Amino acid sequence: MEATLVVLLLLVVALLGAQLSVPARRDGTAARLTEIERRLQLVMDHLGVVDDGPALPGVREHLARGEKIKAIKAYRAATGADLKTAKEAVEAMAGQR
Repeated sequence: MEATLVVLLLLVVALLGAQLSVPARRDGTAARLTEIERRLQLVMDHLGVVDDGPALPGVREHLARGEKIKAIKAYRAATGADLKTAKEAVEAMAGQR
């Protein structure tokens, strides 16, 4: 009986240890992805490749007319982004003009 409890306790401790290591792996993945994106941008800059981004129907047209809120709404509809992300993206697009 005691041996069974010890084995169960060790199993629980091992499972908890495995769960605690998962966020560390996610952080490592995020760091690796950031580095890959940085290197890709360096290659694109070196080759002179310009990424215009995805085709966003209506967004640029609304921006051209000064309709920022409609541009954000169109961006969200096209990409499924949340409000904050869409606002930041549209403001960045407005700054590029």
